[in-house]
Amino acid sequence: MVRGARQSQQPRSRLAPRLTGTVEKLPRKRKSRDLPQYGQKQWQSYFGRTFDVYTKLWKFQQQHRQVLDNRYGLKRWQIGEIASKIGQLYYHYYLRTSETSYLNEAFSFYSAIRQRSYYSQVNKEDRPELVVKKLRYYARFIVVCLLLNKMDVVKDLVKELSDEIEDYTHRFNTEDQVEWNLVLQEVAAFIEADPVMVLNDDNTIVITSNRLTETGAPLLEQGMIVGQLSLADALIIGNCNNQVKFSELTVDMFRMLQALEREPMNLASQMNKPGIQESADKPTRRENPHKYLLYKPTFSQLYTFLAASFKELPANSVLLIYLSATGVFPTGRSDGEGPYDFGGVLTNSNRDIINGDAIHKRNQSHKEMHCLHPGDLYPFTRKPLFIIVDSSNSVAYKNFTNLFGQPLVCLLSPTAYPKALQDQSQRGSLFTLFLNNPLMAFLFVSGLSSMRRGLWEKCQEYLRKINRDIAQLLTHSRSIDQAFLQFFGDEFLRLLLTRFVFCSATMRMHKAFRETRNYPESYPQLPRDETVENPHLQKHILELASILDVRNIFFENPMDDY
Repeated sequence: MVRGARQSQQPRSRLAPRLTGTVEKLPRKRKSRDLPQYGQKQWQSYFGRTFDVYTKLWKFQQQHRQVLDNRYGLKRWQIGEIASKIGQLYYHYYLRTSETSYLNEAFSFYSAIRQRSYYSQVNKEDRPELVVKKLRYYARFIVVCLLLNKMDVVKDLVKELSDEIEDYTHRFNTEDQVEWNLVLQEVAAFIEADPVMVLNDDNTIVITSNRLTETGAPLLEQGMIVGQLSLADALIIGNCNNQVKFSELTVDMFRMLQALEREPMNLASQMNKPGIQESADKPTRRENPHKYLLYKPTFSQLYTFLAASFKELPANSVLLIYLSATGVFPTGRSDGEGPYDFGGVLTNSNRDIINGDAIHKRNQSHKEMHCLHPGDLYPFTRKPLFIIVDSSNSVAYKNFTNLFGQPLVCLLSPTAYPKALQDQSQRGSLFTLFLNNPLMAFLFVSGLSSMRRGLWEKCQEYLRKINRDIAQLLTHSRSIDQAFLQFFGDEFLRLLLTRFVFCSATMRMHKAFRETRNYPESYPQLPRDETVENPHLQKHILELASILDVRNIFFENPMDDY
């Protein structure tokens, strides 16, 4: 659902905070001014107004230290509520800028509330609305920690939230008890969605990060000719039925969001190997691309965001569209094979969905109006467009026509998976997992559910070598479509492309993936013999399988089995 838009009648927990962005972009800079001091009445009145979120954030930036020091004689829960509002505003600023520093600011405010026990007196009050404020604070804090990958803090917060909800439901007989328990179930399922655990020697779980690091994307060879486009905006759209979610963020949306974030410099430096120093003359890296998170948007909402991103896309920039949605299949026969004759993916409507993927029947001469057809994206191909479709009808987007000659690439998921893997769909798509964390996906299809940290790091290092070789295969190919190379200059897109090739090659070699619909596809098509079926790459995958002692589940000579 899109913030600021008319709400649809989709079932959801209305208690957890929303994650979705808005169409407006923040101005890059704001002039600093001196602000008058606010007293207690002014603060209370301030929160009651509907000021523009940017103005509120700007004013709070000038005042937040005094607020937390309690110089206005407020009650402790009032200070906690003010600090929570400030953290929320920083979080919204992150949504509009994709700058992780604002998430860190939100985290610092939420942490201060917890450390200073600003809400400690709320449980002694006989007013349930005050307790709800505390529960909402916990839900917002959990969202921020998830986005910062602070899973150890998330687990502590979930336990505290569980205790708070139990106390709340015991003291007050309110109508929202079931909904708060649903919030708790959602976040518990969300943090357990990863199919593989990485363990230390003492069996504690290692928190792994899937953001782009300094050594994450394969480097370009000197003299390599690639495009100079850079990823500026990304629309991350989730409309899958029955997939684990929390606060209008599905697992697939979360994983793609992490794949389009840079690791903060202080964290990235800690994860690098000792002795690796950053060059002093290395140019400053640009910020993360702007991201819009759309959970179950209607067609009009989705199109509004597309149009806004398209309009404001800078020169030499790329718009990425990620679609994780239920497939819509064509009904009846069609006389032609146009961009509206193959179906597409589902957008939100007020009508119920029957049995997950089943779409209401319409007159066979009409197209499904709540479907995003490939033809709906044609107007936006006037600028460089990078599309990822994870759906049971992803192949509908294989029938694109590049009308305007701009760089255009579509990465398309398999439309079906082997039966052994189908039961895991609620925990996120395997295709998106490969784009987010290829090693975890490789372990999952190999039947492994846990791994020691030392072996994990060894495999990660070998996977980086595989990515470097895939990059060379793509750039040295004589028959590859130039659209792929136009996007190859951007680190995020380069990493997504190499992971896509690794995913496709792995599935083609795996003994369980035997049907054509089990394989990813792309538009334009990649030259198979030079990329996904390259013998050199196949040898690397077998060597990785040997390291994990799972070589027996892969074909030694895949081409002989086609």
